[in-house]
Amino acid sequence: MTTTALTALYQELVPCTGLELSELLPGGIQREVGHFNVFAMADLWETTQLRAGTAYPCRSFYKISLMRSRSRAEYAEQAIGIEPDTMVFSTPKVAFQWRPTEAQQGHFCLFSPEFLLPVLGGLTPDELPLFRAEGYLVFRLAPAETARAAALFAQMHEEVASDYAHKYDLLRAYVLELLHLGQKQQVTTALHPAHSAAARLTSRFVELLERQFPIGSPQQKLRLRTAKDFANHLAVHVNHLNKVLKDSTGRTTTDLIGGRLAQEAKALLQQTDWTLWEIADSLGFVDVAHFSHFFRRYAAVSPGAFRTLEVVSI
Repeated sequence: MTTTALTALYQELVPCTGLELSELLPGGIQREVGHFNVFAMADLWETTQLRAGTAYPCRSFYKISLMRSRSRAEYAEQAIGIEPDTMVFSTPKVAFQWRPTEAQQGHFCLFSPEFLLPVLGGLTPDELPLFRAEGYLVFRLAPAETARAAALFAQMHEEVASDYAHKYDLLRAYVLELLHLGQKQQVTTALHPAHSAAARLTSRFVELLERQFPIGSPQQKLRLRTAKDFANHLAVHVNHLNKVLKDSTGRTTTDLIGGRLAQEAKALLQQTDWTLWEIADSLGFVDVAHFSHFFRRYAAVSPGAFRTLEVVSI
């Protein structure tokens, strides 16, 4: 990990958290080989500039995240919808962007390749099976796996704050256990190619959906609005698309599309001075009445009332 990348990260966190650099850095890290730190996403969401819909690039360090909220990962020309209880492994060798889509819960740790040298016998993380393999580094966890990962992050937080002389040895062990958990997920995915196909279809659906946003002008129109529109574009039967998305996300195709439309409608109501007709038309509604009926289902208020609210969480 380059010094510039590490410096840039903490330069962003210092003014946003109100903490001094010495308070953000783990105790005794200057005496260690490499760098390590761990963060709670909820704390950063409340105190930093993180906002839904904004892209945050991967930097030149390794990162392991336990995501407890919805977001989106974009890498290798792919977009992957991230559901709660998902682990994401970020590596410097893959161009990567993360887009939160709601308030975030979870944890992440970051480390330099040098940090693991004492326990990898001279290997770098890129030489581990997890980072050598091609394909997804995003894995949905079972409840027991989520509990184990959450417990490991809790131990990381506890050790980083402790004054135990050998705490970094423990932290390396916790990182290795998370890496092994990821490698187990890789094996499971390889043994279930149908699951991989479903994941790819879900990813392609999310990418198609997100490509249509944001709406930049009243003249911009949505091309794909219904489950059948997306199924035709993806060259699959609409029933198959519905089943895959329901199994992988727990939500119907129509609900996923509607939720994203409602999110964009809220943004346009808050951030533009477009008329209700212009917003309704750009989102594909035949008139304001149909748009208002749709919007009330997701926001519990009319579009006009929503626009007058002083503080609205999108």
